[in-house]
Parts: sequence; C-alpha cells; structure tokens
Amino acid sequence: MLALIALLPFAGFLVNVTMGKRLSKSVSGGLACAVMVASFLIAASQVWALFGMPEESRQISQTLFTWITAGTFSVDLTFRLDALSAVMILVITGIGSLIHIYSTAYMHEETDPEYARYFSYLNLFCFFMLVLVLGSNLLVMFVGWEGVGLCSYLLIGYYFVKPSAADAAKKAFIVNRVGDYAFILGTLLTVVTIGSLDFVTMAQAVKGLPVEAAFGTLTIITLLLFIGATGKSAQIPLYVWLPDAMEGPTPVSALIHAATMVTAGVYMIGRNAVLFEHAPITLEVIAVVGAATALLAGTIGLVQNDIKRVLAYSTVSQLGYMFLAMGVGAFGAGIFHLYTHAFFKALLFLGSGAVIHALHGEQDIRRMGGLSKHLPVTYWTFLIGAVAIAGVPPLAGFFSKDEILFETFRHGHQLLWVVGVLTALLTATYMFRLVFLTFHGEERFHGVLADGHATPGAAHGHSAPRHATGTPTPQHSAHGVHLHDAPPAMATALIALAIGSIVAGWVGIPHGLGGHNALGTWLEPAFAANNCGAPVTTGALAGMALENCAPGEEPARAMFVQPAATQAPEPVARTEPPAEAAHAAEGGDETALEFTLMTISTLIAFAGIGLAAFLWLKNRQIPAQMAAQFPGVHRLLLNKYYVDEVYDAAIVQPIKNVSTVGLWRGMDVVVVDGAVNGAGYVVGALAAGLRLLQTGSVKTYAAGTMLGVVSILAYYFWR
Repeated sequence: MLALIALLPFAGFLVNVTMGKRLSKSVSGGLACAVMVASFLIAASQVWALFGMPEESRQISQTLFTWITAGTFSVDLTFRLDALSAVMILVITGIGSLIHIYSTAYMHEETDPEYARYFSYLNLFCFFMLVLVLGSNLLVMFVGWEGVGLCSYLLIGYYFVKPSAADAAKKAFIVNRVGDYAFILGTLLTVVTIGSLDFVTMAQAVKGLPVEAAFGTLTIITLLLFIGATGKSAQIPLYVWLPDAMEGPTPVSALIHAATMVTAGVYMIGRNAVLFEHAPITLEVIAVVGAATALLAGTIGLVQNDIKRVLAYSTVSQLGYMFLAMGVGAFGAGIFHLYTHAFFKALLFLGSGAVIHALHGEQDIRRMGGLSKHLPVTYWTFLIGAVAIAGVPPLAGFFSKDEILFETFRHGHQLLWVVGVLTALLTATYMFRLVFLTFHGEERFHGVLADGHATPGAAHGHSAPRHATGTPTPQHSAHGVHLHDAPPAMATALIALAIGSIVAGWVGIPHGLGGHNALGTWLEPAFAANNCGAPVTTGALAGMALENCAPGEEPARAMFVQPAATQAPEPVARTEPPAEAAHAAEGGDETALEFTLMTISTLIAFAGIGLAAFLWLKNRQIPAQMAAQFPGVHRLLLNKYYVDEVYDAAIVQPIKNVSTVGLWRGMDVVVVDGAVNGAGYVVGALAAGLRLLQTGSVKTYAAGTMLGVVSILAYYFWR
C-alpha cells in the first residue's frame, strides 16, 4: 500500500503526459485531482495503522526490489513509513490535493494540451516528493531529491516563452545543482564511513559513537548534507532562486513553498537527526544560518511591492525559523512549524492567486487597495493566513513559532532567540502591510481593470499584452466595480486551508498552556535510533553488529560489538529528559519560562500588526517620507541587498567570460579549430610543393633517380 501513495500521482502523470492532447480539461484535471485525493486517503489509512503499533517499533516498510548489490553492500528500493514520514505524506497529499483542486479553476483559460501539461507536471512533482519522504535510505531519497528539482524547473518555467520565466527556471535548476553536488559527496562519504545508506542502520551505527567535540568525519558528512539542504530549502547563500520562482503559476508557488520542495532540506535533517546530534559544530552552523536567513529575508519582505514576492521572502524567512529549530536540536519543533506553515503559506499563496485572478494578472500591491468588500471570501481567508503566520493565538502559527523560540532560549541560544523575536516582529509587520495595502484603504485598481481587462492568460502570468483601450467595461467601471471573487473550486481550497490554519496547531499545545505537545511526543521516536536495523557490514564501522528484531517485536537497544577490546561509550547526544519529566523535576520552572516567552512573542506579534496599521493604514505618507529620508537603506532593501548583482559579478560574469574568451575563442577557435584547419593547410602546402616536381619529363625523373643512388652510395662510402 505504501507504494500506491507515490505511484498514484505517477500514474496521473503518465496518462496526462501521453494522452493529454486528446483529453478535455475536465478529464485531465479531474484525473490529476482524483489520483491525489486517492493518494491522500491511502496515506491517511496507513497513518491510522501506525497508531495501533507499539511506539518504539512504529513503522511500516515495503521493499519493492534490491536496487544495487556490490559485494556486501546493497541498496533496496524500500518505502518506510514512521512518525516523521507520516506527517510529511499527509502534508504533501492533503495540501497537494487542495492545490490541484484550486488549479482546475485557476488554469481554466489554458488550452487543453497546456492544461494537461500543467497537471502532468504537478502530479510528477508530488510523486517525487513522496519518494523523497518515503525512501528508507539516502539513495532513494536522492532520487526524489533530484526529481523535485527537475519538476521545479518545469513548473517555474511553465510559461517558457517568457524570458523571465525561462531565466528563473534555469536559475532554480543551476543553484540547486550546487547544493546537490555537496549532497552527493556527503552520501558517498556516508557509504565509506558507515557502509550503509539505510536511515535506521545509519542511526543505530552512529548512536554508539561519542559526540564529535572537534571537526571529524561525521561533521564533514553533515555539513555536506546541510549544504544540499541550503539549496533545496533556500537558505543563505543558496536562497536566491526561490523569489524568482514566482514566475510560475501561483498554484505552483503554493506547492513549492508550502508542501513540497522547500521542506525537503528540513525533512532531511530531521530524518538524520542522530547523525546531526553527533556533530554539534554542524548544528551550530545550521542554527546561525537559519537565524540569519530568517532576519535577512524578513527585512527584504518589508519593502517588496509584488504580492507574490512578499510571500516568497516570507517563505525564506519561515524556513530560516525551521533551520533555527533544527540547529538547536529541537527537531520536533522544526517539523511542527513545517506542518503548520504548510497550511497558512498555501492559503496565502492561493489567496494571492485569487486576487491576481480577479485583477487580471496585476501583482503590484500599490495598484490594489479596497478589495475586502469586493472579494470577501478571499479577504477573510487571506486574513486568517496572515494572522496565523504573525503568530497570534490561538491560530496554528502561534504554537509552532513559540515552540521554536522557547526551545532556542531553553538550549542557551539567547542571542539567536533575540534574532527570532525580531524576525517575528518583521513578519507581523510586512504581512499586515500586505493585507492593508491589498484589501484596505482607497481603491487603486481601476486603471488596472481599464488597461488589462480580459486578456487571455494575463491572470496567470502570460506575456500577452494587455488591451490598451483605456475604456473600462461596464462591469468594471469606475463607478460600479464588480470584481469576481474566487470561484467554487478555488474558494473550497481557500476555506479548507483557512480551517487548517486555525486548528492545525492544536496538536502541539505546549505545556505552558496546559497541553502535552502531542505532535512532539508522536515524532520523538523518529528522531532516535529505536527501530530495528540491519548490521553494518562495510565501511569504517564494519564489525559493529546491530541486534535485529522480528516485525512487530519491540526492539532492543542497539548493542555494538566493537573489534577493539572496549565497548563503545553510551551516546551523549540526547541527554535532556523528556518534556514531562523535565517539567516535574523542575517544579514547573520551564512551564513558567515557556509562558513568559510566549507572552513576549504574542505582544511582539500584536506590536507588528499595530505598527503596520499605523504606517500603511492610518499614516501612509510616513513610509514614503522614511524612504526619502533614508534612500540608501530603502534602495538596499528594495534591491535585496544586491545579492543577485554580487552573484552576477562574482560568479556568473566570470564564468561567462571564461566560457566566451577562454573556452570558446581561445580553446575552441584557436586551439581546436586552429589544429584542424592548420593540419589541412600543412597538407595543402606540401601537396602544392610536391606538385611542382611532377613535370612529366622522363629525363628529369631519371636524373632524380641517379642523384638518389649517388647520394646513398656517398653516404655509405663516407660513413
């Protein structure tokens, strides 16, 4: 059954990619949605089955076949479902299904073949993401890892006739390859060191080793894997592709940002939690990079004017939060935020798509305003998403964000906590700046409707020119504006995600509010090496034998039989007591601390909302005055710290120059072409010279022969 979860979307892809030109929109779109919903239902049934299993052995595996065998080393194509992958498949298939349903209405202006092409890409994207999270080893994960990279290229560049879309697709593909190269190196080093790529086996093998206090092999492995994660999950320095990914259709942005690709790096670290726990240097790097990314993206999002780019930088910032959690060892908090973020970020992107759809392709928030009364469903659902991401209780983002901040403070990273709180202030401010400029204030979209009404494909980003009639149609006149709110398919997705943005966080109510953090308790076994695994037979850890247990049997603690005389020391990575035990032991001190920090962050969220209302609802002239007073700072933020320009000057242009001047004009033209053409010239010149000797005179030939004979005799005589 596990294989069906991934194979159903793949079947939808195969049908649409091969027969899409002959299928109607209702058939191709309906098929794509049906396979996703079916995948979600099977996933839900399998997750439900996990609840009936003992906590320590809570997993379901399905081996399809042995993929690679080399001596004692082998890799199986195995899917494995445990507490961690259970959360991920529900997010991917559940949110993915809603995005598919939304897309049936959003993309209805496409031709039948293009409509089928779009849904084939969407199904393929979900297939590879499911392979990534269900894979039982690094190699299967890497197949999904590369697959989502390919699909992101196809979907970001869906409108490939637009130069900006084609460039954005290539940028995403190339930047991700940089991270993927490091991921491959980390995988190869894992094979050499541990002798296995199976996640459980790796965890069991590493669990018996001491934590690396200095720079060691595990640190190198985890750093390489983390570099791969910075590419997929858009962290410094490889985040630059994600804002440009907005060139794709808006539902694609929702899928990439909420449920699939960008979460891959966070999931990979959580999947290998034991490895990373034994490399504290790497964890420190992850925490610092995550916090820096969150703050950097938050400042950029504060001044962006494209509705989707604001959300894009918001995604980069929220991913920084997740990496901050992973870096401080709060893996459950990071996955918790990944889970809640999927709901409200998908909601925000799909809500922005409804706005763009209503305004026929307009994305500049400076040309919006006053839309709340025209688009009530879109407005209220979008507002719920904004409140959730701002961290206002009792919505989903409040619980997960505060869990990260609490764990950061509790683990002794007070400076990073300050960065996290400042980022929370920025998040609330730029999100409600977006809400106020889009849905409140004076209406600034009449010129948009007059210039761009009913342009085919304009609502989705096509490059077709707008109708420049300058005369609004009656239904969009300046005196009687009637904008169309989200149609039923789009509204259904928005309402479902809005409900999720409200209640999704309730599975992780913290101890500070009298809860038991059920999601954290559910995930905890997945971050430890408590499941049965295979022996380590090759690599640097060869000779360590792991105890096996039968399916359904509670696994024993791994016992390591070392070739040396002494047994490996007890692992020291996870020394903290469980949350309940810590709570009892410390007499509620941590509960009081958690409640205090929660109160601070809540006040910060309301402060950000109030600041946004003051600046962009009540006193809109102040931001303009501040921009004029500090033009350098404003330009710096508006141009995203000129990171793209630095990349272009330091990397892109030098490579182009080397390719153009060195490889093309130098190597290809001068060396290669010169060698080929020079050889031909030499042969031609020799032929021309030898041709002069061909006189046709027998006397000349006889004289030449005699001269040769005389020369040979003279040589032998005088030698």
